[in-house]
Amino acid sequence: MAAETGPALDPVGPEPQPPHFYGGQAVLEGVMMRGKDHWALAVRRPDTSIHLEAHHIDSVANRYRVLRWPGFRGVIGLGQALAIGVKALTASANQSAEEEAKLTRGQMAFSMTLALVLFIGLFVVGPAVLFSFFRRTVDSSILRNVLEGLFRVALFLGYLALIGRMKDIRRVFQYHGAEHKTIAAFEHGEPLVPERVDRFSTLHVRCGTNFLLIVMILTILVFALFGNPPILWAILSRIVAIPVIAGIAYELLRLGAKYTHSPVMRFLMAPGLWLQKITTRPPSDDQIEVAIASFQEVLRAEGKLPPRTLDETGAAQEPATSDS
Repeated sequence: MAAETGPALDPVGPEPQPPHFYGGQAVLEGVMMRGKDHWALAVRRPDTSIHLEAHHIDSVANRYRVLRWPGFRGVIGLGQALAIGVKALTASANQSAEEEAKLTRGQMAFSMTLALVLFIGLFVVGPAVLFSFFRRTVDSSILRNVLEGLFRVALFLGYLALIGRMKDIRRVFQYHGAEHKTIAAFEHGEPLVPERVDRFSTLHVRCGTNFLLIVMILTILVFALFGNPPILWAILSRIVAIPVIAGIAYELLRLGAKYTHSPVMRFLMAPGLWLQKITTRPPSDDQIEVAIASFQEVLRAEGKLPPRTLDETGAAQEPATSDS
């Protein structure tokens, strides 16, 4: 159980803006943390030790300035986040499992590809096909697209609520909360120790959950512009529009993170924070320890902390380093 240390601190309250916004992702029995040029992974092994590894990010945007422009950087960032996420999930699945249950790289790649296809089919193609049958009953293409978008948001919320009832997913949501608490503590200048980190909220304005909700809402506006095309074009246009919507959502999320004091931004970001009440759970102290270990590994990769010794975490090997 997490220590009772008083009320959670405001997730979007006053804090000094860091030179780079750190982010992360909950994985199986662990947390991936990401800095500007490095990402790190910490996973609790079955023997209770913590596996650590760090990687350098070799972004194509560093070689082509145009890819750092608004609009492009969101698409590049999304693709890079997906690639890092797959690597982190693969490593966490193998480190957190017993030897006989470990997955091969091919098995994990197939699972992630299948999950992506199912996600697009369920949340993008499915609603488009379903609402194509309302062409004759709903004359307004704008109204039909709005209804389709609202249905997509409701479907997404129902999906999150449903999977959140699964035991393994609840633990992932706890690590998600630990990730948010750790980043918030760092941004407020607090020592990265469990009892201090646990004082902060599990909600954070830059959460990927906010990003997904913004994407869902933007689809209502963007898809309405396509009017009333034939069903095949309706499906294709929705798939093609995903990068455009992702780029816009990325810029809106950056604005929300930059102007956290703005009442307007607080109002606009509030639905995303409410949604995080589904996707985060209060973590235990040992889960916070894992999140802290991951974040500190990023700081070490950036040269902001001295190299660690093996007995600091109980890990049985030195952290791996590579380009990603």
